[in-house]
Amino acid sequence: MYKHILIPIDGSSLANSGLEQALALARALDASVTVLTVYSPFEMPSMESVQLEGMRGIYENQARELASSYLSEAAGKASTAGVACVTEMRESDSPYQVIVDVAMTRNCDLIAMSSHGRGGMAALLLGSQTQKVLAHTTLPVLVYR
Repeated sequence: MYKHILIPIDGSSLANSGLEQALALARALDASVTVLTVYSPFEMPSMESVQLEGMRGIYENQARELASSYLSEAAGKASTAGVACVTEMRESDSPYQVIVDVAMTRNCDLIAMSSHGRGGMAALLLGSQTQKVLAHTTLPVLVYR
């Protein structure tokens, strides 16, 4: 049925729960997985650019280290589950677009991701990466809550 599943994670407990469920699905289907994490670029307020320039490098290093730790942990869980896994880290202020793009370039046939399930005004104001993925992909999306 599904042979290559994309699993986007963000380090949250909800994403970790979704990762474990998606790995169990992958194992049952004998599918491989790509685990993806996307971190946000450093945004510098224009008025403070001189004072904050040194912070850019610190932020980028810490963001990459944190993302790398998420992926290392996910790869370990995949290995324990007996699931073939590759990991990918990207920087973007549009995580949903990276998720859609990676799913296509990696020839995934399913995206399995978690959603915080915000509704109403919270979803409108905060946006939902899951909702955006659903709106912009032609692939099936399995949503964990």
